[in-house]
Amino acid sequence: MDIATLIGLLGGIGVIIGAISTGGDIMLFMNVPGLLIVVGGTFMVTLMQVSMKDFLSSFGIAMKAFFYKTDDAPTLIEEAVQLADVARKNGLLALEGQEIGNDFLKQGINLCVDGHDPALVQKMLTKDIDLTIERHEVGQGMFKRMAVMAPAMGMIGTLIGLVQMLANMSDPASIGPAMAIALLTTLYGAIIANTFAQPLADKLARASQMEKTNKSLILETISGIQEGMNPRVLEQMLSTYLPSGKRVKEE
Repeated sequence: MDIATLIGLLGGIGVIIGAISTGGDIMLFMNVPGLLIVVGGTFMVTLMQVSMKDFLSSFGIAMKAFFYKTDDAPTLIEEAVQLADVARKNGLLALEGQEIGNDFLKQGINLCVDGHDPALVQKMLTKDIDLTIERHEVGQGMFKRMAVMAPAMGMIGTLIGLVQMLANMSDPASIGPAMAIALLTTLYGAIIANTFAQPLADKLARASQMEKTNKSLILETISGIQEGMNPRVLEQMLSTYLPSGKRVKEE
């Protein structure tokens, strides 16, 4: 589990609840019709912009923000160098049966062992990367839309509340409470957009970028192995994926 996502979500909500509770009765901020307008309205309007399949699958993709796990780049490089060393000494067929932790790397090695043309291997793996990123962008896009729609639905709820308030001005004592209820929907929209939808979209984008980087590293690994590249040269080339302070120094 990505603990930063969980801490950020719970911490953001906790700060808001804490601020509300120190100022009075927290139940003053609960309004069921307002929640229905903002939450229900946001979901329905977002559904209009995507297919039902994409809408439902996006919630599964959202779980990646909490449970995604990417392989450590130095570990991938170390494994790549070991595989390149085996292939250079004993040939590509010697890679068959090697224990490989990363599924994408294993897929690429299997294609090499099967004797596919390097250009075909690169094409197949590149297509896999592109389609993976495309699937990830579906989920990111939906939560970005929610971040836009939630404040808009909050404003709609506020306008509805103001109309109802102005239609009943005969009781001056009710104007204050009615105004407070009308403003709650704007608050709900802002909370959904800024503590949930937009941060989730950004975290998914970050996870997708990290996965793309690792797969690009693996793509170069497969290319180097098929070319019979010297393992030390391959290691130097793959080290460019690391921060300068962690790169392998050329001897």
